[in-house]
Amino acid sequence: MTTRPYVVGLTGGIGSGKSAAADRFAALGIAVVDTDAIAHALTAPGGPAIAAIRQSFGDDVITSDGALDRKAMRDRAFADPTIRRQLEAILHPAIRAESERLIGEARTPYVVLVVPLLVESGKYRERCQSLCVVDCPTDVQIARVMSRSGLDEAQVRAIMATQASREQRLAAADEVIDNSGERNVLVSQVDRLHHKYLDAARQPA
Repeated sequence: MTTRPYVVGLTGGIGSGKSAAADRFAALGIAVVDTDAIAHALTAPGGPAIAAIRQSFGDDVITSDGALDRKAMRDRAFADPTIRRQLEAILHPAIRAESERLIGEARTPYVVLVVPLLVESGKYRERCQSLCVVDCPTDVQIARVMSRSGLDEAQVRAIMATQASREQRLAAADEVIDNSGERNVLVSQVDRLHHKYLDAARQPA
């Protein structure tokens, strides 16, 4: 029977730099399981979740090539929490199952599980031996998201309001990566944590 690897949960608010940190762990040879990437696969053209989404919300949220229309779905979900919960009820079980499968297949000393809403979801926290939060000041988050997405400040703040606060994430963290500065500073922090996680993964369960 294969032993489940040591799992590091990686999270952070929108625009915090989770992807940059995850990319560095991957560059160090560590398996990264990204729940956002899984969600994209589920909702790509012909993805496993498309039929259920179409049945629940209609053709208006499906693009001409058969993928989820993310903007249309996001607008509806933010306008109506009930719709957001319906979408989550379709996607979250499939995301959890696929992420667990990928963790089980990993052959690296530890696995990084990237979950944007990890702090908000107790079920994910229970699956991680350590919780690492990528952190930066709120104004930096907003500026980064605005520059990459075309959203205005009010839209970014509306997204942030649906997430745990910076203080809540920091309170839950076992380790914190400060991503308020240059990329090389983030890289050095990830490299240091890499050695810490290697040591932790070698300890008897």
